[in-house]
Amino acid sequence: MAASCIPGRVTVYTVPGCPQCLQAKATLGALGLPVCDVDVSHDPGLRAQLMKLTGSSTVPQIFFNDIHVGRNEHLKNLAPEALEQLVCMVKKEPVPPDAPPLPAGSSVECDESDRGENLKRSGLRGSRRRWLRGHRNSFTGTKLVDWLCREKGLATEPSEALRNLILKLYSDYLSADGKSVDYKSMSQSPCFEHYCELAVQLQRVELMSLSREEKLAFFINVYNALVIHGNLRLGFPKNVWQRYRFFNYVSYLIGGEVFTLQDIENGVLRGNRKGVAQLLKPFSKSDPRLQVALPDAEPLIHFALNCGAKGCPPIKTYTPQGIDSQLRIAAEAFLKNDDGCMVDSVKGEVKLSQIFKWYKADFGGTDEKILSWVVDHMGSSQKKSSLKTLLSAGNVKSSGGREMRMESSHTTQIITAALKDVLFLEYSTASVMARYRSKAMAAK
Repeated sequence: MAASCIPGRVTVYTVPGCPQCLQAKATLGALGLPVCDVDVSHDPGLRAQLMKLTGSSTVPQIFFNDIHVGRNEHLKNLAPEALEQLVCMVKKEPVPPDAPPLPAGSSVECDESDRGENLKRSGLRGSRRRWLRGHRNSFTGTKLVDWLCREKGLATEPSEALRNLILKLYSDYLSADGKSVDYKSMSQSPCFEHYCELAVQLQRVELMSLSREEKLAFFINVYNALVIHGNLRLGFPKNVWQRYRFFNYVSYLIGGEVFTLQDIENGVLRGNRKGVAQLLKPFSKSDPRLQVALPDAEPLIHFALNCGAKGCPPIKTYTPQGIDSQLRIAAEAFLKNDDGCMVDSVKGEVKLSQIFKWYKADFGGTDEKILSWVVDHMGSSQKKSSLKTLLSAGNVKSSGGREMRMESSHTTQIITAALKDVLFLEYSTASVMARYRSKAMAAK
């Protein structure tokens, strides 16, 4: 039976670039079912609707007509008989009135359409030449940023444009099962060329005027985009030493200052705290970048930053409006996964991601405070109830009895090392700069 002739509907609440969402849609598509994809990333109202319908704001959330199945893992764990019944129901029964309502006209589409019309009226579009090639109905990154800053008056607009471009790239080249990315094809995409042009314009952002919320959204988005940009241009770091160099030297020029990945994470978002195995704070007292740093470390950023390691949170994008709520949702989703937190009531054991060990100070500094923080940021679940029971039964010990163990969900750890005998590489095309300075070069 063709999908267009099926009376029922499968509704999937998703966000762009989400591997679990792609896996779920691929599974449903293979079943020959009509899938209605509801993107909740742009509309806080849809997030609120999702929470009301399911009791959770994490995605994907899957409905067969009016029956809520849950997330992708719940779909995969359905018994064959139960899945067959749901498929038959969708193929034979029309969508009932109490099924999840679809967004009328899609407010997101309207918003993008309005932006498109404004852009057309701006006079930016025209013909331009690059080398021997002509481009019609196009504009340069410089003109785009000028228009954004003039019309919107927001320093965060370049960041939003970047995050949308990098997320589109990620979505376009993520495999159907959500398990791999075709980075080679991504690096050759015209969209990536546009991204590179726009990334240069970050140097014009007025950082001093940003609010706390704008700083959080801006630097989280830039960090995640810079990791992908660096990987595309320089390749993935394959060992501890390469990772150290990557995170300490891959950088963007933002607001007239150079910000490496370490600077963004530990200098800005963690309130100028020492990073993993770092001896010094990123910014000295005389460093002008210190004025951009948050006054205090924000622990929720650890569930939004994606450094490219296996255990990192999925790539998402963030907006200043409701940023704290967005970060709490990211933390809840991370802790719901066993890679983030696993509770064994029988053994009286709690296993947490290595993130909680690396950044222990951000979560309270002691095992007890860390577990209390975890409980406060978990969604309602059996796991949360089990953890509460363990905590109420007595103090958590570091060994024996009730034990909290830090399990490494990342493939490698960053360690500090002396900068010596390293090949010099200066790469700044489109704004990614990786400075790997040799001992001889440093001596000059």
